[in-house]
Amino acid sequence: MHWSRRSFLGTTAAGIVPASLMARETVDSTPASSPSVQVLPTDRFDPWVEVIPDALAHNVAQVSRLSGGRPILAVVKNNAYGLDLVTTTRILEPMNEVAGFAVVKTEAALKLKGAGIGKPVLHMGMTTPSDGVELVRAGVQPSLYTDDAVRRVAQMAQTTGRPVEAQVYVDTGMSRMGMPYHRALPWLQELGARDDLRLTGTYMAFTEEPDFDIEQLDRFERLATDARAAGVELGSLHAASSGAVYEFPGAHLDLVRPGIALFGSYPNDADAQREKAALRCAFRLRARVVRVEQLRTGDSVSYGRNYVAERPTWIATIPAGHVDGVPGTAVNGGRILIDDRTYPVVGSVSASHTIIELGSETDVRVGDIATILGPDHPDIEPDRVAAATGPGVYNLLMHLSPALPRFVAE
Repeated sequence: MHWSRRSFLGTTAAGIVPASLMARETVDSTPASSPSVQVLPTDRFDPWVEVIPDALAHNVAQVSRLSGGRPILAVVKNNAYGLDLVTTTRILEPMNEVAGFAVVKTEAALKLKGAGIGKPVLHMGMTTPSDGVELVRAGVQPSLYTDDAVRRVAQMAQTTGRPVEAQVYVDTGMSRMGMPYHRALPWLQELGARDDLRLTGTYMAFTEEPDFDIEQLDRFERLATDARAAGVELGSLHAASSGAVYEFPGAHLDLVRPGIALFGSYPNDADAQREKAALRCAFRLRARVVRVEQLRTGDSVSYGRNYVAERPTWIATIPAGHVDGVPGTAVNGGRILIDDRTYPVVGSVSASHTIIELGSETDVRVGDIATILGPDHPDIEPDRVAAATGPGVYNLLMHLSPALPRFVAE
């Protein structure tokens, strides 16, 4: 089965992390243009995430090539798809292809500006009046799409004492967010007439149903043509998320707006899209082996005794479970890499531990690094893991625990 964004939204997340958990930042005082390399303690057993700058640069180059060199508005929502918001954005910002960043939460937008990100940051979500003022003060561009947008702009401009830079979100059929296209023109004209507002962009989101996407784009372009004919300056037009970057060149417009492709995973059909532009997984989820033991014939593993040894067999325990980002379905074909060999997950994945079968003989030792997800072997690449075990690649990335430390790989 090919997993798309829509497929992900219909799945049950394995190991959901409480919203109260905060990411431990590992690059707190580093200038935005120069992410530091964190040295991983050699005696660490608990899991961690490594962010891979070379892979991010490769993926940015591939997206740029697919989109004909158009500027990239990098979507770093949901903790940069699990990689860590600040760490990842600091790596991306110096890249010439990246024109700015987009998030959906107020806290995330303010966090980026507080971390010294200088390129434009677009807030794509809803804000309270006070949040809108705080965003404008911080240099974040809010999105306008409500009927009271004119009043909101006036309040933000009056309170901050300066014109507001913002973008317009148009709903062309997604019916999730945005001003409905069929009543947007007079609303845009009213906004465009204001001296205290500068529109830097106008955007939409696709349903990712190919036939209807064509209709959505037509609605968007007709509205843009009518608005510009009426004298409204709309700024840069953008519509293409990762899926449209791959599948809908006509939607590339002035900017492209990818998310998951930047982090090394394919938005829809991984096998077909890999042929168009091969991406590289931009992170590793790792831990060190904490136990190696030989099972006797008849010994079982973990809750439910789902695995019973048919002969003497070595197993190893990895101190990472579904709360850390190991999919609970990993027992259905998931494998973990140690050195240059992968081993099957057996038993059941618990909150903090995963067990692998090593075989009748083994060289694995306590302290060996186990890579659960990453680019170092086809068996552990997120798209392959998602296809084998079923949770969907969006699920895998977005449920990397924000509580785990992030390190920048050398």
